[in-house]
Amino acid sequence: MIKKEYYETITQENSVFVLIDHQIGLYTGVRDIPIDELKHNIIGLVKAIKIFKIPIIVTTTTESMWGPMIPELRELLNEVSIIERTTVNAWDDQRVCDAIEKTGRKKLIMTGITTDVCLAFPAITAVGKGYDVYAVIDASGAFTVKQGELGVIRMVQAGVKVVGYSNVAVEMLKDNASPLALEVYNGLDMPFASLVYGLNQYFSKTK
Repeated sequence: MIKKEYYETITQENSVFVLIDHQIGLYTGVRDIPIDELKHNIIGLVKAIKIFKIPIIVTTTTESMWGPMIPELRELLNEVSIIERTTVNAWDDQRVCDAIEKTGRKKLIMTGITTDVCLAFPAITAVGKGYDVYAVIDASGAFTVKQGELGVIRMVQAGVKVVGYSNVAVEMLKDNASPLALEVYNGLDMPFASLVYGLNQYFSKTK
C-alpha cells in the first residue's frame, strides 16, 4: 500500500516553511551552486511563501561564529522572529520543535545551508517524528558538490522528498486561474515569468 503522504499535495492549509541557517558566513563556503542563483531561488521561494500566507519559521546557528542572516532575506522577513540556536541539528533545539508543532501542520518545506548538515539533519529527524518533509535543494547549498549529493542521497533514503524552489510553490498554487497566480510567478522570478505576464496582459485586453 502506498502511504498517503506520497500522493497528498502541499497546500496553503497543510504546510509550514522552515528556513535554516541562511547566514553570511555560511554562504561564503557554498560551492555547489552559484551564490547569485542561490539567492535568487531562496528569495523567490520566500516571496511566494509569503503570498500564500503559510507559517514561516526561521533559525540561525551561533551568529557570533557564522554571522547574521543574509541581508536580502532579513529585509524580506523583517516581521519574523529568528530562533538563534547553538545546536547543529535545528530539531535538537526545543524552541524550533515547539514552533513547528504549534502550527498543527505536518508538511514541512525546508531549506538550509548546508544541504548535507543544516538541511539534512533536521529533515531526517522530522521524518522520524512523523512529518512529511520537502527539502528544497536549489534553495540550499553545500560546501562541495559531493557533500551536497551525499546529503540529498541520505535524505531520500530517509523518506524526505527533494524538490525545486519553483515547483514546490506551483504545487501550492494549483490553478493558474487563481487570483494569486500572477503574483506568485512574479515572486518566483522564473526565466519565463515576464512572458507569462505579457501573455496575461494580452489576453486580458482581448476578452
